Amino acid sequence: MEASAAAAASGGGRSRRAATCGRAQGAERLPLPRAGMGPGPLLVPLSALITAVLAGPGPVTCGSVVKLLNVRHNVRLHSHDVRYGSGSGQQSVTGVSAADDGNSYWRVRGRTATVCERGTPVRCGQAIRLTHLGTGRNLHSHRFASPLSGNQEVSAFGEAGEGDYLDDWTVVCSGTYWVRDSEVRFQHTSTDVFLSVTGEQYGRPIHGQKEVHGMAASSQNNYWKVMEGIFMQPSEVFKAEQYHAEL
Repeated sequence: MEASAAAAASGGGRSRRAATCGRAQGAERLPLPRAGMGPGPLLVPLSALITAVLAGPGPVTCGSVVKLLNVRHNVRLHSHDVRYGSGSGQQSVTGVSAADDGNSYWRVRGRTATVCERGTPVRCGQAIRLTHLGTGRNLHSHRFASPLSGNQEVSAFGEAGEGDYLDDWTVVCSGTYWVRDSEVRFQHTSTDVFLSVTGEQYGRPIHGQKEVHGMAASSQNNYWKVMEGIFMQPSEVFKAEQYHAEL
């Protein structure tokens, strides 16, 4: 991190917003989210990740670790251990154009207080959590204004993968399952906004990163596609369903 240890320590003494979705602990507080700081601390070493090129229309499964591309603006969903300097003050979420960025991996999990067994295909209309691999915080939204566009803020929240019900997103897609080569939307289950990128871009010191936020209306800015990642094999239950469907 470019910020000094002393600066990080002094941030701990500042007042925190008393709310259910209060600021995540253990992250720096800066005027704006900063980037270009390298991969940061990871729950799983990136050296252990094998980049997999999508092959075929298989389902996205719980336990998979993926990168998500906004197809309109060609940026991947990204986060890092740096707080917003406005709004909630939680960990920032942005969009980055670099395909090899180490802070763009997200683990697919079941919704809050539930367990989605590894290898279980995610159904269209199912609520899930996306947990940032590097920091263990969940993709989150709430009724704060985003820094640049004034839309709804999207942040990363929680500790070690545990946050609250505002971490839940519904997968909006056609068909039965979220398929790896399809374009899908993520709708926040509590506030109904869609995970979006509309092109607002941060200046220095994070030049090139784009604002990720929630939008009330469905549009081309809402569509995402799975790119690189590690994909858990579908469960035996799914294979049995597919077998019977073919009979």
